[in-house]
Order: sequence, then structure tokens, then C-alpha cells
Amino acid sequence: MNTPTTPRTTRTSTRKPVNLRVLQEVALRYFMEVVRAGSVTEAANRLDVAPSAVSRQIGRLERELDTLLFERKARGMTPNAAGELLAAHARRAWLDVERVAEEILALRGLRTGEVRIAATEGFAHEYLPSVVIGFQKTWPGIRFAIDMFAQAEVARRVRDGEVDIGVTVSLSSERGLKVEHRHPSPIMAVMAIDHPMAVRRLVSLAQVTAYPLALPSKVSTLRQLLDISCSRQGLLCNEAITSNHLYPLINYVSESQAITFCGEAALRRRLVEGRITAVPLRDREMNERHFEVQTLAGRHLPEAVRTFVAFLREHILEEERQGQQVAAR
Repeated sequence: MNTPTTPRTTRTSTRKPVNLRVLQEVALRYFMEVVRAGSVTEAANRLDVAPSAVSRQIGRLERELDTLLFERKARGMTPNAAGELLAAHARRAWLDVERVAEEILALRGLRTGEVRIAATEGFAHEYLPSVVIGFQKTWPGIRFAIDMFAQAEVARRVRDGEVDIGVTVSLSSERGLKVEHRHPSPIMAVMAIDHPMAVRRLVSLAQVTAYPLALPSKVSTLRQLLDISCSRQGLLCNEAITSNHLYPLINYVSESQAITFCGEAALRRRLVEGRITAVPLRDREMNERHFEVQTLAGRHLPEAVRTFVAFLREHILEEERQGQQVAAR
């Protein structure tokens, strides 16, 4: 005869379920402003509310999620691991809302949309505007916003969802980004057409450092490569002028015996004008940069952005094919 057994009691958690509505309300907007501003006070100023209101909303989020979202420091607040996860969710949620809104407009037959681009100076100044003009000949209803930043800031703005596309140069892969297109972007020595080095097919840093140099600021990837290579070779740079913008340097070398450095894509129009020339560098480090078209990893891009990325990629490939044909002649 079987002995009856006492039913086993299942232990249940006393933790209350998360109120998911909190992830869709004003608390999330206040949270994101603190992430961007780095402090409750600055976030409150931007939102035009009292700091106590921001603190209450952050506290509400942390209570509902049962975890801290920020590291509190003397000079501000930075998101911890949980805060970074929530911020990534919020950015993607807002980007998805924008995408759906554009696709609804497309269903109504409105060929419209906006493409937001962050680019380094050489691409933002001349290269991208000409590509956009070509794109808008087919899709005239698409608006563009092109803003110019340093390389690190381009990557950050793509990761934070502030722009749709980053067009930049990179030395290594960036966390949280999808590389839509990548190809080598070697650094060239740029000089006036009557410069003694202008007749050479290749030059070395050892040769060009004998002349005055027009150099970018130390925060640029180009300057970092130059400094590394010169240090390894024991070369001293004769800085005639420095600037955190490219085109003052280009204008300076066009009227002097100085030399500056740049990738070829940013120079094409100036090279056609004939005031400067660009000579490839044989030094290995000067050939390790890559041109990249970047988007946010895991994001489903709006139709206008997808279409422009494809157009830009094809434009770049066509330029490469033309360059190969010219080189083969």
C-alpha cells in the first residue's frame, strides 16, 4: 500500500514584478537626459524642470527595476552596467519609433525622410555634399543633416543614436558599431605643385620631415599615426603651423614650401584645381588607416538611411573601379 506523500511547497520570490510602464514614461526621458548631461542639475536645466523632479524620476526607475542605474560621483553621474543597458534600450526604442513613422509616410506615397550624418572634416566639407547632390537627383524628398566632428565624437554620436550614419577614418574596430563599408585610406604627403618633393612617386617621412610641416592637432588619428611613426624612426618634426581644421593647413602648404598630410578622398577637388599635389608615403604606419561608413549595431535602419548607405557604398566602389582603370593605363 502506497503511503500518501505531502505535496512539496514551491518557494516563490517575494520580489514584486517590474512595472514595465515605467520604461515608457517620463522617467525614461529624464533618465536619458541625465545620461547625456552627466548630472541631475544639468539635466534639469536642459529639461527646464527642478532638479528634485529629475531625482524623483531616477529614483522611481531604480526602485521599479530594483537596481542602481548610476555611479554617483563628486562631479556628476555616469551610468553603470545596468544603466548602459537601459540607455541602449531607450535609444533603440526611439530610433524604432522614427523608423516606423517614416515607413508609415512611405505607405501613403510620400517620398520623404531624413538622413543624419556625422563625419570628420575631410568628408563633411566637400566629399559628402557632392554625394548627397547625386543622391537627391533620384530621391529629391530626402533631407540631410551633415555635421562635422572629430573621429571619436563621430563614433559616439552613432552609438548614442544622435545620427544615423558615421563617415570617418578609423585605426581599429569600434564597440557597438556596424561597419557598412570599409576600405584602406592611406595618408598622403600634401604640398604645392612646385615643391621639390612633388615630382616623386613615393616619399618617406624621413624625407618630408626635412621640410616645414603643417600638422593637425594631437587628437586626430592622423596626428597620432604621424607621432608614432616619427617616434619609432627617431625623426624630429619641424612644426611651422598646427590647426584642428584641415583646410587652413591645405591652404598654407599651397602657398609655401611646407608639407601637410591627408587622405586622398578629402583632397579630390583641390587636386583638380591644381594648386596642390599629393604623394603617397611608403612608411607602413601611414597605410594603416581605413575609411568607414558606420551605423549603430543591431539597429533596423529607416528606408531613407538604408537607401543612402547603399548609394554611398556603390559610389565608393565606382570610384575605386575608376581609380584602378586609370592606374592600369
